[in-house]
Amino acid sequence: MATKVFDSKQDLARYFGDYLLNKSQEGEYVNIALSGGSTPKAIFKILAKEYDKSIDWTKIRFFWGDERCVAPDDSESNFGMTREHLFDHVKTRGVNIYRVKGELAPEEAVDDYISILEENIPIVDEIPQFDIMLLGMGDDGHTASIFPHQVGLWNSENTCELAQHPETGQFRVTITGNVINNSKQIFFLVTGENKAEKVDEILNQKGDFKQYPAALVDPDKTVWLLDKKAAKFIN
Repeated sequence: MATKVFDSKQDLARYFGDYLLNKSQEGEYVNIALSGGSTPKAIFKILAKEYDKSIDWTKIRFFWGDERCVAPDDSESNFGMTREHLFDHVKTRGVNIYRVKGELAPEEAVDDYISILEENIPIVDEIPQFDIMLLGMGDDGHTASIFPHQVGLWNSENTCELAQHPETGQFRVTITGNVINNSKQIFFLVTGENKAEKVDEILNQKGDFKQYPAALVDPDKTVWLLDKKAAKFIN
């Protein structure tokens, strides 16, 4: 399991921007699953500002690893956040954006997104395979929208499942572990001192670390991109 530690979110964003630039030059399309949260938001801002011209955004096909069951213009929408901080500032193709329809009834949103993924992502070993999977990690060790209290969703045979936030009860559509681990390349984007304890437990395999969904990601395919605050206990 590889780790890279950066002085700031901006430096982390530039590392990923360079990686995405190189990948976009290799083939016809890059299929990427995006994450929500404060760290991706900071990265999207840098990409929009510094890579708007150098990356051919029309060659990138955008999907999401999870989404809240809200309308696309809701302030909690992962798609809405990406649109505000990235899509509105770069020349992508609308037909290359495959969002979760959070405005549908939750079960309908799951079924719809399963169809979208299975129709638009290459199937390898009977599972959709992304080129790049971006993941965040919550303070509780959750990733995508698979939380510790529903860690069993990780091993679901379905492409997507309906998850619930443990405190608010909010429904969310999430891809499952088989899809995450079938990706060609996985990046964890983790910043902030509030994440340092879980990063330490997972990367150093302390205690009952396997209770955290983030610990179940394939280490051979994963690079953890951390700022110094998140990495304070692993240096």
